[in-house]
Amino acid sequence: MTSTSSTVDQAFQASLYDDTDSGLDTGASLLAADPAADAELARRGEEFVAAAWRRGWQPADVVRLVRRELDDLHAGLAAGLIRAQAGGDRPRGRRWAAQLEDLPQDPPHAGDRFSHATAVLELYRLLLRLPALEPLEESRREHGPAASRMLTRIRALLAKAEATGFPQEAEALTAKAQELMARHSVDEALLAAAAPAPDAPGACRIGVEPPYEQSKAVLLDALATANHCRAVWNEPLGFSTVVGFEADLEAVELLYTSLLVQAAHAMTKAEAAQRAGGRKRTKIFRQSFLAAYAHRVGDRLRSAAEAQVTQDLLPVLATRAIAVTDRLDRMFPETTTTRLRGVSDAAGWTEGAAAADRAQVRARPRLG
Repeated sequence: MTSTSSTVDQAFQASLYDDTDSGLDTGASLLAADPAADAELARRGEEFVAAAWRRGWQPADVVRLVRRELDDLHAGLAAGLIRAQAGGDRPRGRRWAAQLEDLPQDPPHAGDRFSHATAVLELYRLLLRLPALEPLEESRREHGPAASRMLTRIRALLAKAEATGFPQEAEALTAKAQELMARHSVDEALLAAAAPAPDAPGACRIGVEPPYEQSKAVLLDALATANHCRAVWNEPLGFSTVVGFEADLEAVELLYTSLLVQAAHAMTKAEAAQRAGGRKRTKIFRQSFLAAYAHRVGDRLRSAAEAQVTQDLLPVLATRAIAVTDRLDRMFPETTTTRLRGVSDAAGWTEGAAAADRAQVRARPRLG
């Protein structure tokens, strides 16, 4: 065993398998005193990252949890390890590559050597204890030029909807984006049905961040259902897994992000109006607002879904629905339901429902 390996092993023994602050200090002191061990320390970190991939994690999942449990400094350290590990890793698909591109920038060195070693060991403690997750599979179908152009148009429309200060304009832009999503979804379904090797459903994870994560999870579930997908919320780890075909997964991701932004804008305006009327707004108001927003958007999307499919497309969509359900059941053989908590502010509910109406996604055009 080399001296550098010995230093790292001793540091890990003191800090990673001992949850006390004193163990962390001992490990950081050993590393700080031996600069020659830096390369070996980084190599071990890449091994922890590779082990996370084997346990079903993806880059965005790791960064999200690190930021939630530690801070931005540690998230930057994790991003650096992920980039380094990716250099020797196998290709893992388009969605994985996009997550690598979205990683935060590496942080500056965390002060002196002792402080930096402490931050690294805190990160490694977390990586070492990551639980196993359900493995995700990406769609086998690649994007063609037409699909890429369609997704670019959808993103541009939703970006405008998020940026405008006029509710009617946001509604029109979001509705147009949803029309394009529907067209894209049906085109992909028909293409897959006619292909010699039909596409199979995949899955992705979408962060459901605090605060008010219950209402956000309900909103995401409503969007998933309306777009031929299924969603399962992992509350402790702060994400939902959405199962579906690739075009539908992209629709859910894009629309969920956009509607959250629109809901935040609407809630800020509603709170300002309430304060102007002499009424103090609270956490209960915001929770009730978002719960009503999610409930009303879900109602509108479900109503739209019931009227959008023509008889000739039912067999294709039914076959895909069965495939999605089968994939979900294999990934999550056991699930439970939960009730929304803290939804008791009548003004918040009323304002949230009104905001959902303004951000309505109008009924998709009849398909076929």
